[in-house]
Amino acid sequence: MFRLNLKIALRNLWRNKVYTAINIGGLAVALAAFILVAIYVRFETSFDHNVPNYKQIYQVGRVLQDRKTTFTSLSLAKALKDAIPEIESVGRSRKTDFEFALHSNEARVYLKDVMTVDYSLAKMFNMEIEGGLLKPQGEALNLYMPKEIASAMFPKKTPVFPVKVAIGPKTALQYADISGIVNHNTAHSNLVFDALIVTEDAGKNQEPSAFNYFTYVQVKAGTDIGLLQQKVNAVFREELKKEGLSSNNLKDNDELKKAAPEIFLDPLDHLHLRPIAGNNTNYKIVMALSVLTILVMVIACINFTNLTIAQTNKRAKEVGVKKVLGAYRRSLIFQFLIEILMQCLVALLIAVILAEVFLPFFNDSFNVSFSLWKGNYELIWQLPLVLLIITLISGVYPALVLSGFKPVSVLKGNLQTSFKTLWLRNALLVTQFTVAIVFIAGLLIVSSQLKYMRTEDTGFKAGQVVYIKNMVWFDRGYFENMKSRILEIPGVNSFTVASDVPDGSRPGRVDYTMEGENLGMDIVHIDFDYFETLGMKLKAGRFFSKSFPADAENGIVLNESAAAAYGLRHPVGKTIRGCDMDYHIVGVVKDAKMQGFEAAVEPTVYAVKSACANGKMKLMMNIDPDRMAGVLATLKSDWSNLNKMDGDDFRYEFMDELYGRLFHKQEQLQSVFYAAAMLTIFIALMGLFAFSAFTINSRIKEISIRKVLGATDFNILRLLNSFFIRMVFLANLIGWPIAYITAQRWLDTFAYRIELPMFPFVAAGFLSVLLTVLTVSFQARNAMKLNPVDALKYE
Repeated sequence: MFRLNLKIALRNLWRNKVYTAINIGGLAVALAAFILVAIYVRFETSFDHNVPNYKQIYQVGRVLQDRKTTFTSLSLAKALKDAIPEIESVGRSRKTDFEFALHSNEARVYLKDVMTVDYSLAKMFNMEIEGGLLKPQGEALNLYMPKEIASAMFPKKTPVFPVKVAIGPKTALQYADISGIVNHNTAHSNLVFDALIVTEDAGKNQEPSAFNYFTYVQVKAGTDIGLLQQKVNAVFREELKKEGLSSNNLKDNDELKKAAPEIFLDPLDHLHLRPIAGNNTNYKIVMALSVLTILVMVIACINFTNLTIAQTNKRAKEVGVKKVLGAYRRSLIFQFLIEILMQCLVALLIAVILAEVFLPFFNDSFNVSFSLWKGNYELIWQLPLVLLIITLISGVYPALVLSGFKPVSVLKGNLQTSFKTLWLRNALLVTQFTVAIVFIAGLLIVSSQLKYMRTEDTGFKAGQVVYIKNMVWFDRGYFENMKSRILEIPGVNSFTVASDVPDGSRPGRVDYTMEGENLGMDIVHIDFDYFETLGMKLKAGRFFSKSFPADAENGIVLNESAAAAYGLRHPVGKTIRGCDMDYHIVGVVKDAKMQGFEAAVEPTVYAVKSACANGKMKLMMNIDPDRMAGVLATLKSDWSNLNKMDGDDFRYEFMDELYGRLFHKQEQLQSVFYAAAMLTIFIALMGLFAFSAFTINSRIKEISIRKVLGATDFNILRLLNSFFIRMVFLANLIGWPIAYITAQRWLDTFAYRIELPMFPFVAAGFLSVLLTVLTVSFQARNAMKLNPVDALKYE
């Protein structure tokens, strides 16, 4: 019996090759997308899951008056371990805020993320050191390299560790020992570094009150985190009192103190996607990908169900005869489910092939290096599970409909199934186009916001600015000598140095007091010609000038947001105090979106001299575009003479490219919507193509009679299109509000955004109607060409 049913299934599928191909093709495309996204989502949601007890590890953070931060004081870690028994282990880490080089006899590498950790933190995160993790004694430290860095430094063969290497410029004659290799996947961890320093105490001989450490705690299983957070907060307050720190480290508003603690504990499992003190753009992209892929799968299953139900009449007599011969309904249901399972299995096999083909493009879009099977062993059981689920979703209702025919009615030719299931087919068709319309509108809205971000005035001009990578801090005399020589190069318009460049990173934060009001503001440590180099615009007063010697000692420039924060209409000439000295405000510069468009411009002060700011080491140069190549070639050939402290390599980036990376996540989201829109349109049109073909074929005699009675081709086209156009209009009425609400919530995450336009919704509606008319009209042309005599000769 099974062989007979199998033959019937294969013959039926072969007899309806077009419908079978559409069913299998739509499912295969959706499943391929599902496989790729499943790999990506698993990767993004499993950061540090290789760490033992990762669910018990939390990062300690602070709530400030105007923001949240994960920087904590050096002394906090030991205080927490001593005072709170629920904490099993505490560890600290800190990073270098500058770049330096390591030299071997064979190669040179540049390190920018050197992390120093306590031995306890290295154990907490299960750092795998080749040869074992050794505990440094006293003030000793162990320097470890990831395998890829070690391979770059020693390309010929791996040395015997420890091995001595040179640090910094060659002329510095500084050396260090590399203790070994650390096997740590920084691409899949919240601890990111290109070199790791393990020491017994990462803060030894450092200032206890320095707020530049990251603190992690591992708590005992079953700990009440809310209660623990209160205890941690109490310890933090005591530490502030011991260190004699001012209340500026706490939130000033008493009501805010009551509403939320000054300390928070952020689970390690949340740090990558949705950190409390950070950006959750990654989380939005993962969620968007997941939802969109599920919707694509739903559309594919709807398409499958719709086409299967549409063909029920062709199987009616088969069902009637089998029931007369004694077949039970459950056996018929099983038979039809097996047929659908066969189609789904073929679709799954094709999907795996498609996923392998498109994997390189997926990796390029998301800057990842996934393999379909390596490290994704869960697919071995997940794919059969998905196969079973889509078989049930796509096949249960059609199987129930097919097996529910009454033999007497079927064999008399009295079939009303098409009318009974018409409401379902219409609903499924509307659902398909609703999702497609949401994706089309979403794609256009994301593209509009991205266009706005690329073309809107950022407050500075990065088009002809070059950022030169540098490893040393400059004193005034050395920098001025280098600057004068570089300005002699034809094509160089200006040259400056600063603590920060507009790459999205946050500068340092300092408290300033003016007219009795204390505010925390960003501080950018700059030199003369900084504003001119970046093309920033003056609002009031003047920029720093060497014509005013006091500017280099106590001059300061505010941005518009800083002046507004103090409520000052005319701040120029006033005095502001910070870093234990008084500054004279010489000018106000217009706001610049240094951190991109998602965060509002922070109140910022610019100073040539500041004891509280980061050191000045980031070089920027404004170059005439017509002479760009020549200037860069000159600098490359003569860099060792121009900057002897850091002259081994001339390394640079174009500022517009550096700033453009801030849009990368939104560009990924645009790619996601583009792919989803194309997939949903493709699958929906495939379903519409087959469904309209079936509908038109079932109305051949009606069309022939209308033609005999004088109907024109236009009348026939209007008749056949009207039904589907009504369905698409209904889909637009449902899809527009969904797209509007979703887009509004997404745009609300930007501090600077477009006003939601009507064009994406109108364009989505027009495109959906146009594609519907073209698809149905393409199918209708055969019906219109048919001679009415051929269709009616048996009537």
